[in-house]
Amino acid sequence: MKIAITYDNGQIFQHFGRTEKFKIYDVDNGEIKESFVVDTDGQGHGALAEFLRQKGVDALICGGIGGGARELLSQAGIKIYGGASGSCDEAANALLRGTLVYNPDVQCSHHEEHHGGECGHSCHGDKHGCR
Repeated sequence: MKIAITYDNGQIFQHFGRTEKFKIYDVDNGEIKESFVVDTDGQGHGALAEFLRQKGVDALICGGIGGGARELLSQAGIKIYGGASGSCDEAANALLRGTLVYNPDVQCSHHEEHHGGECGHSCHGDKHGCR
């Protein structure tokens, strides 16, 4: 099994479509065997889904994620754990223990403006379109 986490300086990056790096964890028999950081070259959400598929990723942990990216990842057979925050390493271990705190309904659409203040997490600090 492979887990990918949107990555920024050890923390879960809060906007999937703008992530520049993933930390990928190779898991065998419920244990992390190795982990490494890969650069995405700033590809955007459509290319990122294909990037993860090509890397053989089975699960994605991220902060905010839009509907288009969700659809592409789902089509690629990648399970999504959105709305997560904190340390990447802690999140990977929590997923394996079944204790990861995430929001299966989190969405970020930066093509629409969000009205009403806080959305529950910070999408790259701008809070536009978070639901």
